[in-house]
Amino acid sequence: MTRPSWRLYLDTSVFGGCLDAEFAEDSRRVIDAVMSGKARLLFSEVVEAELLGAPDAVRLLFAELPDEARERIAFSPEVEALAREYVARGVVPEAWLEDCRHVASATVARADAIVSWNFRHIVKLDKIKGYNQVNLLNGYGLLTIVSPKEVSFDE
Repeated sequence: MTRPSWRLYLDTSVFGGCLDAEFAEDSRRVIDAVMSGKARLLFSEVVEAELLGAPDAVRLLFAELPDEARERIAFSPEVEALAREYVARGVVPEAWLEDCRHVASATVARADAIVSWNFRHIVKLDKIKGYNQVNLLNGYGLLTIVSPKEVSFDE
């Protein structure tokens, strides 16, 4: 039986979490799943832009991931429209549009899940409900939104 290869959109917080004592174990487990082929990393231009301002060790961690383990999500008018719809519908204020772009990128790419440590604007029950209501209204399916702590794989 072939192992499933989960398509996980990882926002920048997961990479940074690898260098934070509180979040390192769970973040590293998700990154290791990408390295071992259990999961495929989905990322967007938003992640790339945020990595430009990240510490060298975070950028190096991202760069070390094999090309075949990564899938770049193009930033498209469809992604931007969905992100702005989240704001228009009051899921989050416009000041946090970049967080909406992460969620919209994962949604449009049909990711199996978006993984984040952002408990303020992404991994928060009312936000998850709001994102998914907008997704359904716009013809997308439900998006699973979890923290790295919640990501596990059958052996």
